[in-house]
Amino acid sequence: MRRIIKALVRFIFVAVPLLIVAAGAGFIWLARSLPPVSGTLAVAPLSDTVTIARDQNGVPHISGATMDDVFMGLGFAHAQDRLWQMEVVRIAAQGRLSELFGETTVDSDIWLRSMGLYEASKASYELLSDDTRAAVDAYSAGINAWLSREGRTFASKLPPEFVILGHTPEPWEPAHTIAALKMMSVTLAKNAADEVMRLSFARLGYSSQDIAELLPLLPSDNPPPLPDLTALLELSSGPLQISGKEEDRDALVVPHQDRTRKGASNNWVISGSRTESGQPILANDPHLSLSAPSIWYLAHLRVEADDGVRNFIGATTPGSPLVLLGRSDTLAWGLTNTGSDVQDIFIEKVNPDNDGEYLTPDGWQAFGSAEETIKIRGGSDERVFTRRWTRHGPVLPPTYLDIGQYLPDNTVAALQWVALAPDDLTMNAGLKALEASSVEQFQAAMSSYVTPMQSMVIADASGNIGLIAPGRVPIRDPLNAVMGRAPVPGWDATYDWKGTIPFSRLPRQNNPPIGAIGTANTKIVGADYPYLLTLDWEEPWRQERVDELIVNNRTPQTFAMSRDAQADVRSLAFADIGPKMLALVDGRDDVDVAAVATLKAWDFEMVRDSGAPLIFMAWLRESMIGIYSDDLGPAFDRWFEARGNVMLNLLDGKTQRDWCDDGTTPGKESCGDILAASLDRAVADLKERYGADRDKWNWGAAHKSAGAHSPFSEVPMLNSIFDVQVDSPGGPFTLDRGKTRLADPDTPFINASGSSFRGIYDFEDLDKSTYIQTTGQSGNPFSRHYRDFAVPWSDVEGITIPSDPALYEPDIVGTWQLTPG
Repeated sequence: MRRIIKALVRFIFVAVPLLIVAAGAGFIWLARSLPPVSGTLAVAPLSDTVTIARDQNGVPHISGATMDDVFMGLGFAHAQDRLWQMEVVRIAAQGRLSELFGETTVDSDIWLRSMGLYEASKASYELLSDDTRAAVDAYSAGINAWLSREGRTFASKLPPEFVILGHTPEPWEPAHTIAALKMMSVTLAKNAADEVMRLSFARLGYSSQDIAELLPLLPSDNPPPLPDLTALLELSSGPLQISGKEEDRDALVVPHQDRTRKGASNNWVISGSRTESGQPILANDPHLSLSAPSIWYLAHLRVEADDGVRNFIGATTPGSPLVLLGRSDTLAWGLTNTGSDVQDIFIEKVNPDNDGEYLTPDGWQAFGSAEETIKIRGGSDERVFTRRWTRHGPVLPPTYLDIGQYLPDNTVAALQWVALAPDDLTMNAGLKALEASSVEQFQAAMSSYVTPMQSMVIADASGNIGLIAPGRVPIRDPLNAVMGRAPVPGWDATYDWKGTIPFSRLPRQNNPPIGAIGTANTKIVGADYPYLLTLDWEEPWRQERVDELIVNNRTPQTFAMSRDAQADVRSLAFADIGPKMLALVDGRDDVDVAAVATLKAWDFEMVRDSGAPLIFMAWLRESMIGIYSDDLGPAFDRWFEARGNVMLNLLDGKTQRDWCDDGTTPGKESCGDILAASLDRAVADLKERYGADRDKWNWGAAHKSAGAHSPFSEVPMLNSIFDVQVDSPGGPFTLDRGKTRLADPDTPFINASGSSFRGIYDFEDLDKSTYIQTTGQSGNPFSRHYRDFAVPWSDVEGITIPSDPALYEPDIVGTWQLTPG
């Protein structure tokens, strides 16, 4: 026993300190994976020296003699600060996520490989103009210059994620940049999910009217009723077995990404005739899933050429050289997702005598096919499958949104999608736009833009304002009564696309008489517009608020007024819905009286330090569960979100079906009965989550920004290091948007999707324009710039990024110089 005790003492005094030292050394080794703040490196393709000077916010000011040299510097800076983020995006585009994450992403890889995104990216790269290919090549060379550098002594050469997962990045190829841009289309596309949802409702036996009540269109749209999908597609009916797994196309690119309503945003531009300064003001805040690090990376590009200096400042996306949101010396631009319907699902009949053929209007035709092998991390395992395609596009895997559960026997579903076009020259348009110095030149530069369609507002230094919504949008046959709302028969030529909307006929405005333009993802064209953009517009409340505060507000506009509008958290939707819900429960003896009193006193402002927004969101959540889950059964979860128009139509008595009656009980319930019981369940749920003291219930704490890291958001302990969360205001229908994830039982109120970037550009002095993104410039959690933007972002503050060296050079904290090798 004495020997054992002595051995234990030796272990404690020798081995334990060694373990502590080893752990500390490992920590220091990982912490030194941060790039040095200053340095020099010789890079062969450069024409002259490029300087990358980072300021106190971690924003690089990149200067060089040519645009290509500056793009090389941007690629270098992106790789220094966001290498893991870039790696995940390019691996996803190639359908190789399982090499990093194992079995959990196999279905995502099957979908991504089936789409052929990377093949389309390589084809598009070959068709780009010489100037664009040179720019993409230069950007790629900058990334590879960082990847191939000599490492520092006692320091990881790669960020922590690579070390933890034991992964080494491959050299960056130009096609990876095109693929990274295409992944934006994956993030923003939503129509196919809406089509599958309508298909699932039809498969459950719901009528076209029922489907219209579950997915209502704007009142201003009056298309023909949706045809009977059961007859059109020869559907069977009966119980469904839906997996409920997160197999959606983007679930592992950005964890927990909102699956069915994507890419909301606000933007507006105000003419000098409407501003206090007499100069235009432009503001933009795109709403995307909140990730860590942010999707955006702020940068200043400065070209110091013999013919003069040009500056470009704004939000870039790591993996691409474009300044997607921002300004030049004479121009500012801001984007919102138009939400155009550029996807159609075609149901293809398979030849019962030859499963290698499908039916076309001209008879049986062979599927295209290719064998794919997915390598899986964690062993020698591989998954081999055959991807197929038809004349419309790739065949969807049956696991995609469980579409295989809904299809008739002996059929498959094929997706036609603009983003898969091999002649996608969007990169040409993005770089051409940087040459523009006026609104009209910017609009003309968009002639080669393909995807994703965006509503772009523009202002120039001459005082002009404008809008263009560029993109390739299909024209559908007038006899096609489905009009993009649901899958259609692939064997009937009526449903084939009949070309695309000509560029000259795309939505456009120049200097409108009202002196302002604002968009918020709802309908941007009038009843006289001759083409169909989509029928699935966003609900109108944010647009109404933009019109109220900006477009129709005749008070002379200022920079501060645009900032206040971006910070606005009044929910017009809840101001419409809330009183109607309260009227059905007020005075009942089976309802929580204190909760009713709190909500009756609420002003519908979704502020952080109030409990009323939390009580209302919990009530809305329980109400939608109580009203719709019994009817929709296994299809409910994918449909479930805060659907304002659905609830408003129900409360106004505009539905034919009695959704409030609970089909699982023998009695007949009224909407008041369901709402009262739902409020009680909501209060009980809040007590369980946040304690019995209602004074401590706080919307901001429950509504933290998701800030989800890919993949460590899913790993306990690591998520506390890699996720970036902060209390946040706003809700699903406010300008300062904070979209919840109501179907998630663990974090139903989290801010899953919100303002991912805010920019305000004042032509009175463009150097006083402000910018902010959600986390920080660095993607390395050891950096002080990993999360330093989070609180200012939540407070709707911004930083300035001046173009004048005299203004930014005093704040420079480190400089890299890239010299011709």
